[in-house]
Amino acid sequence: MVAQLQTPSLNVPSDLPYTLPGLVQVFTSGQRNFFTDVMAQALRIAGQGTPVLIVQFLKGGINQGYKQPMQLGQNLNWVRCDLPVCINTPDIDESQKKSLLDLWHYTQRVVYEGKYELVVLDELSLAINFGLISENEVLDLLEKRPHNLDVILTGPNIPEVILKIADQITEIRRSHRP
Repeated sequence: MVAQLQTPSLNVPSDLPYTLPGLVQVFTSGQRNFFTDVMAQALRIAGQGTPVLIVQFLKGGINQGYKQPMQLGQNLNWVRCDLPVCINTPDIDESQKKSLLDLWHYTQRVVYEGKYELVVLDELSLAINFGLISENEVLDLLEKRPHNLDVILTGPNIPEVILKIADQITEIRRSHRP
């Protein structure tokens, strides 16, 4: 299903003398339950006419691989592994690993093509910690991404080397107040 939104044309000249550098933002928590905050930010930005990609590396979705992205409005594409189950352990079979790596390679390709202005990499830290995606490949992607691309990484236990290059780190904690 595709929801259609009309965004006004701003007629901004494309030959501006500068562009703002993109940010690396990290959203982390001890739990896996804070994606709604990031999703709200992505929807708001897409609603303003900015192309957004959300990649959920460990969430399964039947017929939701990168070849069949879900579209929310005209500017937000959302992709998951083309698996009927979620990945919650590093012990996965070869077909699951292939689906995850296909999604990672697709993500690398569209980032380098400059197709989006915001890319959300959901639960990428778990994929790294499970040993399914190389930390060095992630660092390479962040370093070589287009100058203006904003990237949001989510998940618990973000590797320290990624935290060191992040422009913004948001840690979400539960409060147990009566």
